Amino acid sequence: MIVKLAIIASHPVQYNAPLFALLSKDVHLKVFYTWSQKEEDNYDADFKANIEWDIPLLEGYEFSFIENKAPRPGGHHFHGIICPSLIREIQNWEATHLLIFGWNYHAHLSAMRYFKNKVPVWFRGDSTLVDEKPGIKTFLRRRFLKWVYRHIDKALYVGSNNKAYFIKHGLKEEQLIFAPHAIDNHRFSDDYDPNYNTKAIEWRKKLGIKKTDKVIHFCGKFEDKKNPILLLNAFLDIIKQPDFSHLKLLLTGSGHLEDQLRSIAGKNPAVIFQPFQNQSVMPIIYRLGDIFCLPSQGPGETWGLVVNEAMAAGRPVVVSDKVGCAIDLVNKDTGKIFRSDSKRSLIESILYIITKLNSPSHYLSIDIKRHIELWSFDNIKKSILNNFDA
Repeated sequence: MIVKLAIIASHPVQYNAPLFALLSKDVHLKVFYTWSQKEEDNYDADFKANIEWDIPLLEGYEFSFIENKAPRPGGHHFHGIICPSLIREIQNWEATHLLIFGWNYHAHLSAMRYFKNKVPVWFRGDSTLVDEKPGIKTFLRRRFLKWVYRHIDKALYVGSNNKAYFIKHGLKEEQLIFAPHAIDNHRFSDDYDPNYNTKAIEWRKKLGIKKTDKVIHFCGKFEDKKNPILLLNAFLDIIKQPDFSHLKLLLTGSGHLEDQLRSIAGKNPAVIFQPFQNQSVMPIIYRLGDIFCLPSQGPGETWGLVVNEAMAAGRPVVVSDKVGCAIDLVNKDTGKIFRSDSKRSLIESILYIITKLNSPSHYLSIDIKRHIELWSFDNIKKSILNNFDA
């Protein structure tokens, strides 16, 4: 049988496009994008800007944009993506397998229900139980999700927390395929551009960072979920100590907390802000720091792909226990996990890594990169290809 894999996704994403192109080298696939591509759809409310990624998102694979007939189009609510022609177009393409990214849109759930028992229906999502609280809402939601997942044959789980989530919602071990959450590791490697480190050194100079400075780096949206204010307050406490006057905090990004962050930082020269940066320079951006920190308090930090990116650049990480990837990516060789929303725990974790950075046997870039190599597009591809006949 010739495999024809139809993929349903809402819109082109910088983390998925390289995977689709890689898969297309071994299997006939087509991606059906369900969210209309009007200019205003690129607006990111958290970054407060229209985001146009500067790496190709539509190259190397077949795709089509399905007309979205939703009265209020958008990716933030269930009825924001309604595509009456989606099922017909997948049928006309004669798909033998269906892979759906996310069920929580009308068009996606409708396709999932229609194609169940007609072709193998696979699902990919990264939800976890990390933020779950007991109560009637959780009870009712679990019953509903068990019904949703009865309409799939296989689930591609991205890590340990995601696997636990699927099992809790009724899926069996034999229905689960490990397809690790990944970024384009190669694009972040020195093999891709041997000048990354040189460019980072020059960039650090422009930011006023000395060779002897150690930089703690946050990169992302300045939003409550990611809790950058906790990191800033912890950093300001750390540098009150005379032994840590060589530390700098670099905050890369934008969002609704920016004014508050700048107010807390005041004119402290140890705190450096720089705006949102596009994808092509991200491998350099992560090399500006010596430690990467993601202090999220949730809810909804289901994975944290910025951690993958920082590790692919060889940086040790400090992440909270509310970050979905922590249990899989962070170990004694790659970083520290701290208690979410605990400034004391965060300070202890940062100081521990700072004191170990100059050791020849701790947090070596080569060990960090070796660990993140397991979380790769190649391994996702292998998992998918190996399960077409399963």
